Amino acid sequence: MNILNSWITFIALYLVLETLYNQNYKKATKNVKNNGALTVLLELIGGFSVLILCPLMGWDFPSDYKIWVFLVLAIIFYTIAGRLNTNVIKNVDISTYCVLRQIPTVFTTVGGVLFFGENFIVTRFIGAGLIVLSNIIISFTKGSFSVNKYLLVGILSNLFTSIGRMLDISISDNMSLPIYSSLVLLGPAFLTWGFGRIKFSEIKEEYVQGDKKSIVLCGLGWGFMMVALLKAYQLGNVTTVAPIAALSVLVNVIASYIFLKDREKLPKKIVAAIIIFIAIILIKL
Repeated sequence: MNILNSWITFIALYLVLETLYNQNYKKATKNVKNNGALTVLLELIGGFSVLILCPLMGWDFPSDYKIWVFLVLAIIFYTIAGRLNTNVIKNVDISTYCVLRQIPTVFTTVGGVLFFGENFIVTRFIGAGLIVLSNIIISFTKGSFSVNKYLLVGILSNLFTSIGRMLDISISDNMSLPIYSSLVLLGPAFLTWGFGRIKFSEIKEEYVQGDKKSIVLCGLGWGFMMVALLKAYQLGNVTTVAPIAALSVLVNVIASYIFLKDREKLPKKIVAAIIIFIAIILIKL
């Protein structure tokens, strides 16, 4: 078996790259001065670097104008989500952030029934309910719920991510994966740069004064992990790939414990990660 044509290879790469992305994103926000400038910097690194894969994976662009319309709309929502996510990841621990990132699965499950006419399947909604439960577990502290504004912002940002996903369903199949990944990173980067009235000097300052290693690794991880996950879905079955991809939550909990010394609510985070794994299996049945 050619390992480059195996979904197992790409899902393994995704888990490594996604962990690299998350852990270094957290480090990159430690001394951030301008959240918008850092977001632009990371997206530019990810969007341009992933293009080096084009000679291997093609330069295909969609010819149908409707694809471009949906892509542009998706990019707008990804722009908002990306900008909010930097605020969230700066102010919550990375394990909680990874749990929050599973919320789009809930929104897309409900949206599929409401907007795309998909059948109501009980196991899918049980799975969506379990993802909600995992977030409640993370927020439950000493007999009460502890929900700060950044958790609420995280939920909002993931709502925008969900809308983006519903808009660009199957778009990635109409162009090469590096091109697609580059567009959904560079598009938000330039929109945030322009509408946020961010100066080039502010972007430069984030790199010069920030944790350069973490910034570069986060940017690289962002672009390449998108390609790895999409390729895994192309080569494998969704019902198999999705639950394994959800293991990224547990992997990040462990990585945060080792590298970021994040010991807070560790048992709850492990339980939440396991619940999410079960939830994704139910959703993809």
